[in-house]
Amino acid sequence: MPGNLSMEALKEKVANGQVDTVITAIPDMQGRLMGKRFHAEFFLESAFEETHCCNYLIATDLEMYTVDGYAATSWSAGYGDYVMKPDLATLRLLPWLEGTAMVTCDLLDHHTHALVPHAPRSVLKQQIARLQNMGLKSAVATELEFFVFRESFEEIRDKSYRNMTTISPYNEDYHIFQTTREENLMRALRNGLQGAGVKVENTKGEADPGQAEINVGYCDALEMADNHCLVKNATKEIAFLNNRAVTFLAKWSHDAAGSSSHIHQSLVSTEGEPVFYDASAEYGMSDLMRHYLAGLLKYASDNTFFLAPYVNSYKRFMAGTFAPTKAIWSLDNRTAGYRVVADGSRNVRVECRVGGSDLNPHLAIAAQIAAGIAGIEDKLELEKEFKGDAYQARKAREIPSTLAQATLALKKSSMLRDAMGSDVIDHYVRAAEWELEDFNSKVTDYEVSRGFEQA
Repeated sequence: MPGNLSMEALKEKVANGQVDTVITAIPDMQGRLMGKRFHAEFFLESAFEETHCCNYLIATDLEMYTVDGYAATSWSAGYGDYVMKPDLATLRLLPWLEGTAMVTCDLLDHHTHALVPHAPRSVLKQQIARLQNMGLKSAVATELEFFVFRESFEEIRDKSYRNMTTISPYNEDYHIFQTTREENLMRALRNGLQGAGVKVENTKGEADPGQAEINVGYCDALEMADNHCLVKNATKEIAFLNNRAVTFLAKWSHDAAGSSSHIHQSLVSTEGEPVFYDASAEYGMSDLMRHYLAGLLKYASDNTFFLAPYVNSYKRFMAGTFAPTKAIWSLDNRTAGYRVVADGSRNVRVECRVGGSDLNPHLAIAAQIAAGIAGIEDKLELEKEFKGDAYQARKAREIPSTLAQATLALKKSSMLRDAMGSDVIDHYVRAAEWELEDFNSKVTDYEVSRGFEQA
């Protein structure tokens, strides 16, 4: 059970006054939780079956702007409703919010009650179903990096996002003393998520002042994507409750390292046996794993938008920063975009290091599965392993360096159109195009400070 609360247990907690609020939430295109807070008694009366939301929720940008050009919804179509259908298996307590439970919802068409195809949860469910038809399941773990600041969100906003102070003054990678500075927040986060039914492995310092990472347990693809969204939301809420600010922006300062969201992935049989492992093969990598990884590499550019969805995302791809620049594979090599981990063991897996902390997990994982399936179906041959410093591999396959390049690759991807449907891909192409249009219409601080006097 992905959550930790049954309906019977919820009824008991409502009856004895322990729970009075139930949040119904969907992941939006940006991977944020959007929804409603119900009085618990009303949720138990009827909202546990369904509720409604405006269909613009998966046709907006980060600032909730109603963007033109989407086929699925528009002003001319009137911005009608979608059905939010609670997935009761995800019902859970939120210990950091008093008297509060939460359930994740699917989005359904108001008239047909079919899954809305471009809703992030639907996109991932479609790829999971394709795996199931092959007798396979996806096992995934996402790592999340972020920065912690001394100030609150309000204080930073009032300062126009300038002169922010990271919680620690120097590199805190694995640094126990340094991470003590943020332990009030991180301990509350670990315990809160554990109490919400998310298996927390650890938190640690990362490779820059104020940078942190949280790791949660491996699980199936849908549960992992749902957990990822909850982890991000919990981190922001618990930071807010502790008068701190955090950011998941992929590159919040040109002087700081970027923040990633690495995706560890493998496949198992429907009985739970690891199918990436072959004890007799080199590195323990089965033929199926080699085909899967070959698919990830062949379609790396097609998938980049789902790993790096904003203009800012591409500022992270810099040599010598542990963020990759090449879509190649290597054994336990953090300079490569795709790293094979735990070679020679039943836990052998692929770590995609391309994604930033700003990705939508449902879309990112779905795109990875789609590429892997293409590799398996076409029995793609895996290219030779790269050895050495991938940053210096001048002839190696490049990760797209701009959102414009990634958008073009997404638009032209026959693999993703076959896997997800052209309507879904066109929806996200429009999202990418809008990010570029909006950015290109704005004057940046860089332009003013550089050219105000000297242009």
